[in-house]
Amino acid sequence: MSSKVRYEIEFPINSSPQLLYQYISSPSGLQEWFADKVNSRGDFFTFEWNDSQEYARLASKKTGEKIKFKWIDENKKDTEYYFEIRILEDELTKDVSLLIVDFAEEDELDESKQLWENQVSDLKHVIGSV
Repeated sequence: MSSKVRYEIEFPINSSPQLLYQYISSPSGLQEWFADKVNSRGDFFTFEWNDSQEYARLASKKTGEKIKFKWIDENKKDTEYYFEIRILEDELTKDVSLLIVDFAEEDELDESKQLWENQVSDLKHVIGSV
């Protein structure tokens, strides 16, 4: 199995960090733009897209700033891969953006970035930032 490469992608968003955080940190918020269905039991999350399910553990969060999910295997053991969503706010301009940190197979990098672009576009529609 080939290893995945880490990448970062940033999206400007016209929103307050507080509102944005609600959409990246709660199952109901994530379900509105990130996955078809999101369930959580404690720190364990199930993300559903069409007919597939992925499992992750809430690895860390900082209220109003970021959330990090570590992908887990079928035995609920952490894998080396995660995705992190950070809210960045420019101190001078107060411009807000989302920084996504994720991993993808080298030959699926463009596809993975495109998927994030589509999901963040959905998020912008949900919060009225278009």
